[in-house]
Amino acid sequence: MMQAQKKRLGRGLAALIGDDVSEESFVQDIKNLRHVPVEQIFPNPANPRKHFAEEDIDNLASSIRDKGLLQPLVVRPKGPGTYEIVAGERRWRAAQRAQVHDIPVLIRELDDRETLEIAIIENVQRSDLNALEEATAYRQLLDQYSYTQQQLADAVGKSRSHIANTLRLLTLPANVRSMIETGALTAGHARTLVASDNAEDIADKIISLGLSVREAEEMSRTTQTKSTSKSKPDKDADTRALERMISEQLGMSVSISHKPDASGTLSISYKSLDQLDVLANRLTKN
Repeated sequence: MMQAQKKRLGRGLAALIGDDVSEESFVQDIKNLRHVPVEQIFPNPANPRKHFAEEDIDNLASSIRDKGLLQPLVVRPKGPGTYEIVAGERRWRAAQRAQVHDIPVLIRELDDRETLEIAIIENVQRSDLNALEEATAYRQLLDQYSYTQQQLADAVGKSRSHIANTLRLLTLPANVRSMIETGALTAGHARTLVASDNAEDIADKIISLGLSVREAEEMSRTTQTKSTSKSKPDKDADTRALERMISEQLGMSVSISHKPDASGTLSISYKSLDQLDVLANRLTKN
């Protein structure tokens, strides 16, 4: 099932980037190509990309006025005479700004899952998503369509560690997530804050001091050490490695305490009720 799904996804992505050049696909694209009034096309509310730079839209609109819209949108039928965007919302916005009335589209019969898959892959491969949008999209596929992290990594062409590290950004406080969305904080900087108890304060210092990612890592490590050294005894390397592994898998802070009789305690810390809901869902999923 997963292999067949990836094949369908591959054909859809190839159509987006122009790599599928077989005679069969070319003929099919010709049959599915239409020019549709722009007012009959609507954005997909589940599109993982939420932020569009106005300057980019203006530049693309200028190009469309000069040379036309060279690459068609990919859409799917949604109602009588209306279509929903699968890929190409930025082009649709720019075409409206350029006051173009009819735009070329490739019509695809896709379900919600396939639509989300293609939208994520197109945006990720073109680096159009900010890190938080990417993380939210990954979480949606994991929770809504029961992907494993490895299946998701294979589908989008990323490593499993990249998926895990990106998902961990969703555990950050709301103010820090907002800094990522606006571009004030890079994903690299934000990842250094995931296990920090005072992520907001450190994030403010990173921005105000213009710290590099390496400097941010050192600040987070130093701050965390100062806050825990007085209360926690040193742990062996195996225990710390196990804590890190479980923490990365869950996206939450994890602590393991051993007792002399070989029993012990595993503690998972959450920073919001949303995190608690995510943990409960993952532990009770059949």
